[in-house]
Amino acid sequence: MAATKIIVLYGGKSTEHEVSVHSAQTVCRVLAAQTTKYQIYPVFISKDGYWFLQKTCGPQTPADIPVTPVLCPDKTLQAVDGSFSIKADVVFPVVHGTNCEDGTLQGFLETLNIPYVGCGVLTSAVGMDKELTKLLAREAGIAITPYQKVSRLEKYDKEKLAAWVQERLPVFVKPVRLGSSVGVSKVTHLDQLEKAIEDALKFDTDALIEQGIDHAREIFCAVYGQTSRVVASACGELRTVAGEFFDYNAKYIVAGGCETQVPAKISAQTEQKMRKDAQAIFRMIQGQGLARVDFLMDATGKYYMSEINTIPGMSETSLFPQLFEASGVRYEQILDELIELAQQVYHQKQSLVTSHI
Repeated sequence: MAATKIIVLYGGKSTEHEVSVHSAQTVCRVLAAQTTKYQIYPVFISKDGYWFLQKTCGPQTPADIPVTPVLCPDKTLQAVDGSFSIKADVVFPVVHGTNCEDGTLQGFLETLNIPYVGCGVLTSAVGMDKELTKLLAREAGIAITPYQKVSRLEKYDKEKLAAWVQERLPVFVKPVRLGSSVGVSKVTHLDQLEKAIEDALKFDTDALIEQGIDHAREIFCAVYGQTSRVVASACGELRTVAGEFFDYNAKYIVAGGCETQVPAKISAQTEQKMRKDAQAIFRMIQGQGLARVDFLMDATGKYYMSEINTIPGMSETSLFPQLFEASGVRYEQILDELIELAQQVYHQKQSLVTSHI
């Protein structure tokens, strides 16, 4: 049987561009090692949005070949100079953040009419919006932290917001639609609030102000599958050792900036409930593919859903593979199932009637 041709997409017009490239290097390496099963085409998306075919997945190089996606039955990509084309079987997006993980790219892949790994347009858009996922989590009976939302598109009552914050310090201010802790600030004094909101609104039109949790523990659970079968991993914990909270600096810049504990040191009863809640929120947003659900746990053991990431970090050091390895599931197996699921979902959509005439 011929090898499945996979285009791995990474980079993109996003503040999480570098994180994406790092994740994709692992995905490409793991898939490329299965030479009889997959043929890999690493495609880098520049910060300007241009696509390049690379020999080896990584940061942009002068040897990269400019390519463009095409809407054509017998090709998916072609060289800008017209010298060659590629017809892929599946696209594997390993991208993070706005313009990539928020349904934008997924809608484009739908237009190209090609199977792709991961959540669809609606789920990706909802999953990127922290407020929408909180509202859905609350609807599913999962606890969330109290919050307020402000927008740079409309005026808000600063005095009323300041009074709300004063009663709940510390609070965290973050962009509504962004990941990797970009633009997140911890506010411990009221005079820090205005600057924190300004910083968050540099990255998004809306910002959340969330009540902080004393001595919060950050617990994570990964999932993959679709409605009828959603597999949940063991739970894990990340502890920051570089700063007050788990920000971008602790995640990606400072060596040893955080410590991973997989599985997390929580009771079996709490872990079981958290895994069920992770599955529930994934189903609630009509997830298909993969995701990582993040929780915050207070000193009493009560936990709150924080957010869901529909394309979590995928490198060897990322939580997603570590969580499943702790559950006895090999990374290669997950990638295989995600690619198979992408093709199944595509064929399900193709079977739908698109004309009533």
